[in-house]
Amino acid sequence: MLRFLAPALIFAAVCAPALAQEVPPKSEKPATPEIATCKAAALQTLHAKEPEIKDIYIDEDSATVAVSESKIEDIPITRIVMGEAYLRTDRSDKPRRFLCLLGEKNKVLLTFFTAR
Repeated sequence: MLRFLAPALIFAAVCAPALAQEVPPKSEKPATPEIATCKAAALQTLHAKEPEIKDIYIDEDSATVAVSESKIEDIPITRIVMGEAYLRTDRSDKPRRFLCLLGEKNKVLLTFFTAR
């Protein structure tokens, strides 16, 4: 029994590092649909005002996606996304508070950044 188990253990020991490298880094994990939608809308708005902003990093580990049954006047708010975001610019990369309000069909109603 051991002579069959030894080759399997050797194979596992040799292949484990290679298999472990195929897992994407934590920062590349796919975003939730709400966070992805908010990021795209915020990036488009920010890039129009400041073309040097090429990317936004939203820290999903600190982000909260809350279900909402609120309204602003007659406009329903279905999701609220809150968390920390980083603007990737040549000047700075400071953490900012991020807020995004989503309406029906995941339509972005508001994105807002503030300095900490």
